[in-house]
Amino acid sequence: MTHQFDRTSLREYDIRGIVGKTLGEDDARAIGRGFATRVRRVGGTRVAVGFDGRHSSPALEAALIDGLTASGVDVVRVGMGPTPMLYYAEATLEVDGGIQITGSHNPAEYNGFKMVLQHAPFFGADIQDLARLAAAGDWETGEGTVSTVDIVDDYVGRLMAGYAGGAYRIGWDAGNGASGPVIEKLTKLLPGEHHLLFTDVDGDFPNHHPDPTDEANLTQLKALVADNKLDFGLAFDGDGDRIGAIDGEGRVIWGDQILSILAVPVLKELPGATIIADVKASQMLFDRVRELGGEPLMWKTGHSLIKTKMKETHAPLAGEMSGHIFFAHEFYGFDDAQYAAVRLIRAVHMIGKSMTELRGAMPAFVNTPEMRFQVDESRKFAVVGEVLDRLEAEGADVNRTDGARVNTPDGWWLLRASNTQDVLVARAEATDQAGLDRLMAMIDAQLAASGLKRGPQAGH
Repeated sequence: MTHQFDRTSLREYDIRGIVGKTLGEDDARAIGRGFATRVRRVGGTRVAVGFDGRHSSPALEAALIDGLTASGVDVVRVGMGPTPMLYYAEATLEVDGGIQITGSHNPAEYNGFKMVLQHAPFFGADIQDLARLAAAGDWETGEGTVSTVDIVDDYVGRLMAGYAGGAYRIGWDAGNGASGPVIEKLTKLLPGEHHLLFTDVDGDFPNHHPDPTDEANLTQLKALVADNKLDFGLAFDGDGDRIGAIDGEGRVIWGDQILSILAVPVLKELPGATIIADVKASQMLFDRVRELGGEPLMWKTGHSLIKTKMKETHAPLAGEMSGHIFFAHEFYGFDDAQYAAVRLIRAVHMIGKSMTELRGAMPAFVNTPEMRFQVDESRKFAVVGEVLDRLEAEGADVNRTDGARVNTPDGWWLLRASNTQDVLVARAEATDQAGLDRLMAMIDAQLAASGLKRGPQAGH
């Protein structure tokens, strides 16, 4: 028995595809067989399985469990919930790995799988290995058992552990994603006054696309905060591992800005600690961490890469521009938007200023959103290499952590290859518009030198 995957579904950090086209039940079964085989070969016996609120998730869950048990692994079903609830199950139950069935923040027709093996992210070569095992039919066999654990109340209790964060008036937008029921339970335990939007789980996402990093998706939350004069608003992506926020005036607090607030109490308790952010984060964040007595570390974009780097550097806190926030301080080191929300409320309370004051005090920069341009897969990394060579020849101030991040007197610009699709990603940040225009001209010149130009924006 062998199986071939659609190559487009096997991505760097997870498996993701369009259900019925590039991903289906046979794939789910093969993932179960391959993952269980890997678990057995490191001496493991049990795997936790969870799923998000998409219409296709229950059928994929059934097929995945078929595959896991057919390769002799016992399955603990934790049911529907956000991805971090599955990560929590994997961290606290007696299991050797975990799989969440989720399409993350992709449109309704997508679904996929995020995996953890022995408390470490399962990505990159591991995902390719599932394809190799499937193509060879190199699977263990056996008869695993299936049990169910109702973990949601334990999980919500863990989110609240040690809470001393004061009472605020907060708007919450779960975007009809898998976080809704957890947010409902969490806000009943939190002091203050809570106004909830779209906490009913609906795989059609009827109100807005579940991606809080796109400002267009925060329109209803901004109206809620304005109409009720709330202190601030919090938003979650489709599977609850990325957070978005707005202040009392409806200004977006971006991922790096959220991190700059979260860093304050952490560095008060752990002076000199390393705080990690990805290469897309504002210079403001790295400067702020240093000002707070911490050690800022710029690292590659990608939640699996950041988690791995955190373990290596013992960083208590890390974050990505995309809203993934990772706490090892008082937590397990995985990205959890519900936990980040609780820690953000705690941080605002500890700092003693309103969220609106904190946002207002942040240095004003003009920056571009993340720009993405389609580029042939075969040219993707080559272009970045050519750009780096030219910059080096010019003696530019370049950080090569992940692509090219170039510092100039105006600010900085970034050009890197996406790990998940055939696009180049660019971003620039300056103190004023004229400076930003100069940075953009530099990006355009580099693209032109490699025979490319900034065309219409490629979607996610």
